[in-house]
Amino acid sequence: MDKSAASGYRLRIAHLYPDHMNIYGDRGNVIALRQRCTWRGIICEVVPVGPGDGVDWETIDIAFFGGGQDSGQALIAEDFLERQGPALRAAIDDGLAMLAICGGYQLLGHYFLTHTGQRLPGIGALDVYTVGGNVRLIGNVVVEVAAATLQTSVAPDPHAGPIQLVGFENHSGRTYPGAGVRPLGHVLAGHGNNGEDGTEGAVYRNTIGCYLHGSLLPKNPQLADHLIATALHRRYGNGALLAPLDDSMELAAQRAMVARLLVQR
Repeated sequence: MDKSAASGYRLRIAHLYPDHMNIYGDRGNVIALRQRCTWRGIICEVVPVGPGDGVDWETIDIAFFGGGQDSGQALIAEDFLERQGPALRAAIDDGLAMLAICGGYQLLGHYFLTHTGQRLPGIGALDVYTVGGNVRLIGNVVVEVAAATLQTSVAPDPHAGPIQLVGFENHSGRTYPGAGVRPLGHVLAGHGNNGEDGTEGAVYRNTIGCYLHGSLLPKNPQLADHLIATALHRRYGNGALLAPLDDSMELAAQRAMVARLLVQR
């Protein structure tokens, strides 16, 4: 690892509603981002954003929005829509690097109609909508993602093979992507967005929504580095370099999990 390649870089991460939307270890994603920055000599500040907090989104490089119980999601939905919605949507349109999981993913869409009939409006940053089902979609997931989707360089290898991400899903919502997004990937094991069309997640510009808990980023360093690299390029230009890390242990664990889950199908 050449820490000097990233010397002097600073990134700010906004963690949306960490006290309400932090289920199945989603907080670990922010820890992973911060640690992978620290290992590279990138100064990283995490900004928790709670109900009533204002955010200058022009100063934010990465945003993370985790999942929560339906009750917790309902508690923050109005604040998110009214206080953060317009400015965050503009930042997403401008290329903000963002990861949203489960409930956070749903609230980036047009709306979430819960299984009890409650309608939670989203900010419409992602062209998706979600309808609650009576049966939860639960279990481990393998998602195949095109390498270009998770690039860390402005000149990615056109011959790179697909990447298989692993995670854990537990959601009642069935999310249906529209024409304004593309899927994060295709499900090899598990249910994905809705258990029907074989897709998982949604991507718009540099924002990714998905149902993968885990925590997701410690298990999938390729995705973590994609977010960091995207943020560096947006803040410092395409010449910003992301120093490599030794991910041999993480990738070996990822491959072992993929192999086990695909055998169990």
